[in-house]
Amino acid sequence: MVVSSAAILRASRLRRWGQLSGSPELWSGGRVSWAPARRTATWSLEPAGSSSWDEPVRIAVRGLAPGQPVTLRASLRDEKGALFRSHARYQADVRGLLDLARAPALGGSFTGLEPMGLLWALEPEKPFWRFMKRDVETPFAVELEVLEGHEPEAGRLLGRAVLERDFLRPGVRRVPVREGRVRATLFLPPGPGPFPGIIDIFGIGGGLLEYRASLMAGHGFATLALAYYNFEDLPKELDSIDLAYFEEAVCYMLQHSQVKGPGIGLLGISLGADICLSMASLFKNISATVSINGSGFSGNRPIYYKQTYLPTLGFDLRRIKVTFSGILDIVDIRNDTIGGCENPSMIPIEKALGPILFIVGQDDHNWRSELYAQIASERLQAHGKEKLEIISYPGTGHYIEPPYFPLCPASVHKLLNKPVIWGGEPRAHSKAQEDAWKQILTFFCKHLGSPQNIASPKL
Repeated sequence: MVVSSAAILRASRLRRWGQLSGSPELWSGGRVSWAPARRTATWSLEPAGSSSWDEPVRIAVRGLAPGQPVTLRASLRDEKGALFRSHARYQADVRGLLDLARAPALGGSFTGLEPMGLLWALEPEKPFWRFMKRDVETPFAVELEVLEGHEPEAGRLLGRAVLERDFLRPGVRRVPVREGRVRATLFLPPGPGPFPGIIDIFGIGGGLLEYRASLMAGHGFATLALAYYNFEDLPKELDSIDLAYFEEAVCYMLQHSQVKGPGIGLLGISLGADICLSMASLFKNISATVSINGSGFSGNRPIYYKQTYLPTLGFDLRRIKVTFSGILDIVDIRNDTIGGCENPSMIPIEKALGPILFIVGQDDHNWRSELYAQIASERLQAHGKEKLEIISYPGTGHYIEPPYFPLCPASVHKLLNKPVIWGGEPRAHSKAQEDAWKQILTFFCKHLGSPQNIASPKL
């Protein structure tokens, strides 16, 4: 499946938001009609105040004229000052109420009934800029505005509100970890513990990303966000993957008084998923593993642990395709999987002691995740194991994030230093993220034990 040109252009163009001006036209239809009037609208947000980023919010606007056409806008700036924006055109009901859970968007960044569309449809003003949270101790402040009329004729500002979206639920504790070689942050849920434990690992970008681990802790899991290169005194480059470092992180978790044994879970995306699959295959005490768009192969960096060595599958840059807009498509640059499920570069997942869940985006353009998941399942069956549990999502790209994260269809690749396609269509990708998050939480609850009875954010 090829990512649409519209999705690429949404990520790459520089959207200009000038002052909206002009008077809305008279609207008539059905049983109501509306003419311009001097009104002040008020936003209604449930839950009121701040809410967890992965929690849905009931958004409504009150005090409008019956049938009044309005434009809603949302915007936020990340920690680096990058601006993200979305907008949608709506029409109030006969009572002058606009409830996004009931009213379809008539146009703009999205259309149809999308109660959380103003968040998942946010687009970067800066081309190829990925949405992420770098400081989980501060919320994202989403500015909401309602204006008269429909863009580009929308006019007077009728009301404004700020929606705070947290990444640290009240009571969640953030604990920096510097134990031996391990560089990480542990997030502990509210309460006395102990809690089911999870190690969370990201991909080739390196550094220490905490936002997924902090949200997981809000659901009752003691979650370790683990860095493995390009952070503090860790190696600046990743030449190979020595699993002994990750074994230290597992030992740290199993020995922690707030982590409930006898095993822990692993959660990874992209290269991080392949590291998790390797850990599950070669370590004891791994009770459950979730791979988000992993490949199941030692791709561009060899993986080794004690006497086990997995050579790289390798790649051929001549296979790169260039889209009409000049963005690279790297989906086919990896060498062919000669030998299929018995290829020497394949991770021996048949040795894993716990269950594995593959979350797959069918439109992943980093590599062919759906094909690799099928090969992994074939390997398990070839070794007398049950078929792999695979949840595959159409229209979904590489970066499957927590709910309501905007799609990143293209950004600059860490190794190539050029923009590449990641795939996905905004609406389908958003729906996949919501469902995948629920599936991941359910999977870990089933295989690690249900967390303590805490009031998790509503999903």
